[in-house]
Amino acid sequence: QVQLVESGGGLVQAGGSLRLSCAASGRTFSDYVMGWFRQAPGKERVLVARIAWSGGSTYYADSVKGRFTISRDNAKNTVYLQMNSLKPEDTAVYYCAADRSSRWYWNEYGFWGQGTQVTVSS
Repeated sequence: QVQLVESGGGLVQAGGSLRLSCAASGRTFSDYVMGWFRQAPGKERVLVARIAWSGGSTYYADSVKGRFTISRDNAKNTVYLQMNSLKPEDTAVYYCAADRSSRWYWNEYGFWGQGTQVTVSS
């Protein structure tokens, strides 16, 4: 089992920044690909960013490319999502997820955090 705990969400004005953190415990962190998903009210949970086991490979959804940066510190068992130039449409609950393989869809990930709310005001 892998336990994931997100932090860092909150309310920010458009154009502002937030950094989300996801602390993992329970298994060898570097064995897992880590993803950040988000889910807005009434919408599907979608992949925002993903980072490979060693951090050498990353993926970003087009909607966040150039504004968000995913990183990981395997020594601290933590993955981060730096979010800059935030827009109202970024408002959602953000979840981190872990899986041993590189997955695209939320139902393919085996482990989840509880989520953290990000609200961007216009």
